[in-house]
Amino acid sequence: MTSFADEAVIAFDNLADRAANLVNPSIRLGVTGLARAGKTVFISSLIHNLLHGGRLPLFESLQSGRISATRLEPQPDDAVPRFQYEDHIRALVKDRIWPDSTRAISELRLTIAYESASGWNRLFSPGRLSVDIVDYPGEWLLDLPLLGQDYRDFSAATVELARTGIRAELSREWLERTATVDVDAPADETLARELAERFTAYLRACKADERSLSTLPPGRFLMPGDLDGSPALTFAPMPDLPDSRAPKGSLRAMMERRYEAYKTVVVKPFFREHFARLDRQIVLVDALQAINRGPEAVQDLERALTDVLACFRAGSNSFLTALVRRRIDRVLVAATKADHLHHESHDRLEAITRRLVDRATTRIGMTGAGIEVMAIASVRATREATVKQNGDELPVVVGTPMAGETVGTERFDGNRKTAIFPGDLPADPERFFRGVDEAGHGAYLPELNIVRFRPPQVEETGGGITLSVPHIRLDRALQFLLGDKLA
Repeated sequence: MTSFADEAVIAFDNLADRAANLVNPSIRLGVTGLARAGKTVFISSLIHNLLHGGRLPLFESLQSGRISATRLEPQPDDAVPRFQYEDHIRALVKDRIWPDSTRAISELRLTIAYESASGWNRLFSPGRLSVDIVDYPGEWLLDLPLLGQDYRDFSAATVELARTGIRAELSREWLERTATVDVDAPADETLARELAERFTAYLRACKADERSLSTLPPGRFLMPGDLDGSPALTFAPMPDLPDSRAPKGSLRAMMERRYEAYKTVVVKPFFREHFARLDRQIVLVDALQAINRGPEAVQDLERALTDVLACFRAGSNSFLTALVRRRIDRVLVAATKADHLHHESHDRLEAITRRLVDRATTRIGMTGAGIEVMAIASVRATREATVKQNGDELPVVVGTPMAGETVGTERFDGNRKTAIFPGDLPADPERFFRGVDEAGHGAYLPELNIVRFRPPQVEETGGGITLSVPHIRLDRALQFLLGDKLA
């Protein structure tokens, strides 16, 4: 995926990082997620709980009292925007609204002062670990496989996928227009812009809430930022491209050149400057949303997870290899929004997500070593209760649905609390996958009532100190990602 020159730059960056670690030990934690997974909420809750002494019983170093202090510090990379923790936590705690989603890369350094559990380590360790949290959109991660594809391969794979299942209808307008185009005719800027706009509209329709599809490269087409309107984002895949060399000055030659520019200007810098420097990684997925949308969304989530996991240089680091080429030795795949279900279904959500990950690791030839799966809620927006209905007791979740959310014919105003029976996931995850064809037909569909809830009201102590935001299994996630570094 990278050239010898790229690898040389990566090796130099890693050597510089390792030298800095001798003075100030640190670990780079990548946080990413597919659409609507809650990356910003996860990071904000993680920091808030560590700063405010949250209830984290399974985070051993905190529970045992070995962590003496946690503080925010200036991030080490001056050219990377800071993760605006203060703004995000204010939105969650004070305004009770969910913060804006991740649109670009950002970073924050959290330094933990601790005492090692080992007497030997206490002699040589400074008792300080800096955690550099690197937040980036999952769409950027899904771009990394493009480094191994030329324009013809990219076009063939994208068009083939666009012709399957629900995508066939969503891509109809774009594909019908491309069918009328002579790719070897002289390049036309107006036509290139039109094709790019139609292709982007197709990607946007796939991402919409009512479909919740996940495999949507190139990622910057949906979040262009300062590249909006640039030639690097003004191209589109084309069907049935010939094997011959593109004629000079043709539309095909223009598309090929701009596709390569996209990789050079967008994908390679992200890989070299950020992704290749990560030590640990958490991938947040809204598996519940995909399950609620049906088998095709689940199939697409599995496809995206396969692409995501294939990007990681997973494996253990030896002393020598760690100096020049890092490997991400722990990857956590977390199914978020577990608070939308009663706890009786949490293990089922986790089992379905594990099934997705197992299939993905099998397809790409990974053993799964160093990969963990769990169901979490970064911020718990509900509490559990039971209600009686027709003589039966139903397990429900109680919270404040966001304005405009509906269950059946009832529409919520964003202020009233209510109890909702979310439904049950199958106890056997195979029931969900058994008999599914490539288009996602034939799967078991659970009847779920999944609505979006407002953030909870966080209480204050008598001294006016805001308590830490509630969560589900954030401590377990921290123990997996950081526990060994604080041992």
